[in-house]
Amino acid sequence: MIIDIHNHADWHGHDLNRFLDNMKQFNIDKTWLLTWECPVDEYDPNFNYCYNVGAAFGKMGPISFDRCLYYVERAPDKFVLGYAPDPRRPDAIDTLRAAMEIHGVRVYGELKLRMMYDNPDAIRMFRFCGEKRLPVVVHIEYGINTGSKYPRPDWWYGGGIEAFERAIKACPETIFLGHAPGFWSHISGDDKYDKEFYPKGKVLPGGKLVEMLRKYPNLYCDLSAGSGINALSRDPGFAKEFLVEFQDRVLYGRDYFDNLHQEFLDSLGLPQEILEKIYSGNALKLVP
Repeated sequence: MIIDIHNHADWHGHDLNRFLDNMKQFNIDKTWLLTWECPVDEYDPNFNYCYNVGAAFGKMGPISFDRCLYYVERAPDKFVLGYAPDPRRPDAIDTLRAAMEIHGVRVYGELKLRMMYDNPDAIRMFRFCGEKRLPVVVHIEYGINTGSKYPRPDWWYGGGIEAFERAIKACPETIFLGHAPGFWSHISGDDKYDKEFYPKGKVLPGGKLVEMLRKYPNLYCDLSAGSGINALSRDPGFAKEFLVEFQDRVLYGRDYFDNLHQEFLDSLGLPQEILEKIYSGNALKLVP
């Protein structure tokens, strides 16, 4: 069984039918379908081509709950419904609670906002998710200058690994899944994490991510996107050791529609029982 724990509705040219065809092509049994709710001035308009902005406009886009729900209602055996209302909204927890009770939301994600993830409003939301046993999927990205001044000079999210660590420590009953360049770049002990989106070269000892995984049992890893595959493929020997050590807390995901992650994982010669945990067992542990 294969579960993709990170993907989106109307994402990179895929409507529902193309999405289902793609899942069939790559033998994916289920997908966690995640929203991305944030104010219009907090995401880069250069990426409007990636998502159905028209459908999300006015609905807390760019990836609205409405569109994810549309997919789930039409293919309930293929999708697990996620939803991450902006915790800065005063009605955020009540909105999430209603979505859980009415529509069966099982995951809080994707959280991708220009705020510190140890913001008191976020901590309150994370603790609610811990009480309700909803895993929390967070996107972390450093403010690497894009060379432009407007609409923003950079697109940082989460406030860096230190703010994320403080949130993990403050919410020990909550399961967090780290994701994106600002998370995966810390697999290495070098200083590239806030200078390059996808650092290359051998993984050096002392990576903050490894330290945190050893320290916090409520931290898990979302392998999806270019950030996840880059972190592993930059040093396959280290990647195998990493996946063996943290085999119970690494989850397969794509955040796209290619098959790069499966191809790389299958090339490492990992024991079958470890691959089964990464492909589905750990996801089923968090969302039975």
